[in-house]
Amino acid sequence: MTRLVHKELEGGIATITLDSPPNRNALSVRLLGDLEDRLNWALAEPEVRVIVLTGAGTVFCSGADLKEQRIEPARGVSDAPVTASFPEIMTLIWESPKPVICRMNGTARAGGLGLVASCDFAIAPLTASFAFSEVRLGVVPAMISVPVLRRLEARAAAEYLMTGEVFDATRAQEIGLINRAVPMQDLDATVAHYADMLVKGGPEALSITKRLVRDLPSVSFEEGLRQMAALSAQRFTSEEGQEGIAAFMEKRPPKWC
Repeated sequence: MTRLVHKELEGGIATITLDSPPNRNALSVRLLGDLEDRLNWALAEPEVRVIVLTGAGTVFCSGADLKEQRIEPARGVSDAPVTASFPEIMTLIWESPKPVICRMNGTARAGGLGLVASCDFAIAPLTASFAFSEVRLGVVPAMISVPVLRRLEARAAAEYLMTGEVFDATRAQEIGLINRAVPMQDLDATVAHYADMLVKGGPEALSITKRLVRDLPSVSFEEGLRQMAALSAQRFTSEEGQEGIAAFMEKRPPKWC
């Protein structure tokens, strides 16, 4: 059976591509299974330093495969296909010790925006459009709200999750859903710029800094300083930290580059 998600690895950068254009890269059971498999591969592969998540065709991801969501009344809620592995997939991306960049090849809707929000970075073409369309179908942006509400401004979240209104890439950048909205011809160069910068960072340092950015705002000021003083001392004396300092002093690339 043909895979609906492809992988490639070059220069420490793993590219994972949703490849189901006929249904706009919808989150079908097959695609979710393939995506989980590819993410686990990228996380386990020592050569992978950065993960880029993208799509084939003109749409990044249209959300849940609605054909699969039509269930018999006698079946339980737990049988809704999209819940099968989607929470695990968003968790893999969110918790990944390796930076994850979303290269939005085009439009995203509903569940597709859960993938976007779960990634550390998201770059979209100016032509892309966005919508949390769930309420217009009588359903709720439930699972995706976990990463999405950690990205969006509160009033913007209420506006777009409750109305289902379509908005453009410039607005998506303004409200914190994506990092950059760029002309389509600049998309690959912008993604490569982010990936190349990330590869220069120490792998352990990147992993720790990702957790720091995510978790530290919820810690009190005094406790945060206490924890960060200990972390700073630990990293300066770590093998990776000592290698980075030596490389800087000796004007050479560190071993991880």
